[in-house]
Amino acid sequence: MDRRQFLSTASVGAIAFAAAPTAVFAAKKKNRPNLLLIMADDMGYSDIGCFGGEIKTPNLDMLAKNGMRFRQFYNCAKCQPTRATLLTGQYDQAVGKNKMEHGATFAEVLRPDGYRTLIAGKWHQKPLPTTRGFDRYYGLADGCCNFFNPGEDARAGEGQPGRKNMNSLRRWAIEGKAIMGYTNPDKDFYTTDAFTNYAIERLEEYKGEDKPFLLYMPYTAPHYPLHAWPEDIAKYRGKYKIGWDKLREIRYKRMGKMGVIEPRITPLTKRDETAPAWDTLTDEQKDEQDLIMAVYAAMIDRMDQNIGKVIAKLKELGEFENTLILFLADNGGCASNLNRTPDIAPGPVESYRAVGSPWANASNTPYRKFKTTDYEGGNCTPFIAHWPGVIKPGTFTDQPGHIIDIMPTFIELAGAEYPNELDARMIKPLAGISLVPIFKGKKRKPHDAIYWQYGRSYAIRKGQWKLVKHGKESEWELYDFSKDRTETNDLAAKYPDRVSDMKHHWEKWYEKNKG
Repeated sequence: MDRRQFLSTASVGAIAFAAAPTAVFAAKKKNRPNLLLIMADDMGYSDIGCFGGEIKTPNLDMLAKNGMRFRQFYNCAKCQPTRATLLTGQYDQAVGKNKMEHGATFAEVLRPDGYRTLIAGKWHQKPLPTTRGFDRYYGLADGCCNFFNPGEDARAGEGQPGRKNMNSLRRWAIEGKAIMGYTNPDKDFYTTDAFTNYAIERLEEYKGEDKPFLLYMPYTAPHYPLHAWPEDIAKYRGKYKIGWDKLREIRYKRMGKMGVIEPRITPLTKRDETAPAWDTLTDEQKDEQDLIMAVYAAMIDRMDQNIGKVIAKLKELGEFENTLILFLADNGGCASNLNRTPDIAPGPVESYRAVGSPWANASNTPYRKFKTTDYEGGNCTPFIAHWPGVIKPGTFTDQPGHIIDIMPTFIELAGAEYPNELDARMIKPLAGISLVPIFKGKKRKPHDAIYWQYGRSYAIRKGQWKLVKHGKESEWELYDFSKDRTETNDLAAKYPDRVSDMKHHWEKWYEKNKG
């Protein structure tokens, strides 16, 4: 069976792995790492400990301490386009949005070369993972869901699960089967825990194989709704009565001390105009807001606990030293003030609300704006790379990267080949550039430009310059990142020719890639 025939077979949804000769894979594995890609959902730049946050994330902090942190790594500012881009190494505009009508996923590329391909978590694309190169899947095939009960039916002794829209059900999937309205009978069910348990079970199941593995773990935390276990919430209750203004200042100072930012060129932005001054709130309002942020923090804490369980499993299996672990977020903090259950405090299964713009502004410290915008607060992600023996511990890099770079990185490490054709889907050249040279402490050839477009937001970055606008009727803004990483000093009026040139490049890119 040639490569094209194999990829065609893989795309029709067979869960069983169509193996090539074991001896071939065993020989190749010696020089190929396992690949573990972990992604948080709607998490701000400064939330985790190793990027300046006060939330307890000892496992991510360990990966950062013994690995590399990227100060300038980018996503697509929104859940779905980030996933399409991450999976394919192409901008989502070229892929066909959430249908992924064009291009191959990294699972479709790596599986024919002997990788066991696994996914546990949020998918958020129309075709299921088992039709796009993944051997096994368990998780949310939709955009968001109730963490304790993704379905509509209440379990015995529990209230009705809170939902975003009472007229629609969220799509879940187990292997190749989609389930509309998934209610797990276990009262201890919680999505973050469930995704991790499934991943660990698959690692145990396939531990005797000669193949390396690709494990993709896109968690739903801390995306709304605000749901967390009481014991995790209790860790943070009362800690946020300092308020979002003070929290931003504390995080900013910590980020400067640990080297996540360079304060000289990264001034702390003003409080967002959607957020009131903390001191204007009543004591009752402050207590309510403290609980909201405590639940949000608990969700990230629980995610880190589960990442620790996966790391422990890798060590138990003797695979930790030969595994490249990458951690990132799909976009910046979410400013939604959604509250479907105003009479129920955030946290339990019956509730359904979001964290809100004031706390999201703090999550995105030191940057401006939020998810769905192409300012740094929307599209700049914390990014950690850990690979023992290759990545020098405790290092930082200012070389800009983007999620389009993940696919070519995996291809290089796997020694795989990107297909020229796949079924009836047109395969376009990859937009990304491998991150491997950066991991090895070298300078890589940089992107000529990085592009963004989501909804009413548009941006392009060329070298130290970024051009951005939000809203079709607004003007383009120009920022010099060698002096202003937080987009506080618009230079568009001073450099009109540069604005015109970069706008022209963006328009050419968009015309070429739009669906």
